[in-house]
Amino acid sequence: MNLLLLQNATDIMTKEALLYLGGALLGIIVLYGLISTILRNFGKNPKYLLPEKSFRKIALPLLLLFVSFLIRMRSLRELIGLQEAEFWFKKISVVLFIVAMTWIVIAILKISKHIIIQNYDVTQADNLRARKIYTQFNILERIAIFIIIIIALGFVLMSFEEIREIGISVFASAGVAGIIIGFSAQKFIGTILAGIQIAIAQPIKLDDVVIVEGEWGRIEEITLTYVVVKIWDKRRLIVPTPYFIENPFQNWTKTSADILGTVFLYTDYDVPFNKLREELTRILENTPLWDRQVNVLQVTDSKAEYVEIRALMSAKDSPTAWDLRVHVREHLIAYLQQNYPQSIARTRVLLQDKKEKKIE
Repeated sequence: MNLLLLQNATDIMTKEALLYLGGALLGIIVLYGLISTILRNFGKNPKYLLPEKSFRKIALPLLLLFVSFLIRMRSLRELIGLQEAEFWFKKISVVLFIVAMTWIVIAILKISKHIIIQNYDVTQADNLRARKIYTQFNILERIAIFIIIIIALGFVLMSFEEIREIGISVFASAGVAGIIIGFSAQKFIGTILAGIQIAIAQPIKLDDVVIVEGEWGRIEEITLTYVVVKIWDKRRLIVPTPYFIENPFQNWTKTSADILGTVFLYTDYDVPFNKLREELTRILENTPLWDRQVNVLQVTDSKAEYVEIRALMSAKDSPTAWDLRVHVREHLIAYLQQNYPQSIARTRVLLQDKKEKKIE
């Protein structure tokens, strides 16, 4: 009789556990589907700010969050016969919850960044503001993710009483060690702070044209610890972030992308300067490389053997300015060769005959 009552009680408890667990699963499925539908509809509707496919970024961490709630349920432990493992189930649930929430926060951070920067196009000719926004948000995003992960890791460790006690005792008895570690990490901390300073002050931005260590290139990537400069010949120069705070360097696109280009010619004194000016204007007006802002030809120096002529022109950016300089130099030299070959700089040697005196 007692066995029968015990069996009946067990059956009732099992049915209740199945009922609770089934209700929880049904609620999770309904809630998951509702969130999925809402986010997907927002992503498809252009009047909402939420980017399309945003749900994909939070689907997995959201599922992990629901699993953490399921693991914590007593009904699940009763069904699988692990009531005595309640402590470990709760710890696993807490860890999964922290990981899922961290994942969701990072995903929301990335979605928010995408919402902001999608209004700025770095492919435009005048993309100064867009490059500022991209640089700031890329660096600040990495900083925020780093801080979020550190905080989440701290919460995970603090959820275990044993680890928390060990950590408190270690920190309480390791003051000198902490100072030593602090000095050892000084360079690393300085590098991180330099990355933050670049994000705020912006001495460089993504796609800026710079000359670093004698190399001409563009800023391809900015991280908390290093900057990647894409050299014109497709090499990559990896530079620590403190370099751009502590050392002088050239930034050709700090305030705008347009730039002046120069071409130097060395000719004879009899060269017709006005004809050269007319030819320079003709060359510039017949090329799309010129932005029609600056067109100057000046004599900038004179030596015994030659005169120095400088042609000054403008272009929308530095790569275009380089192509324009090459184009103008070639056509001006060809113009001199065809029309004034005698005006090309040359070295003159004067020979005099000396009559020998006859000695009688």
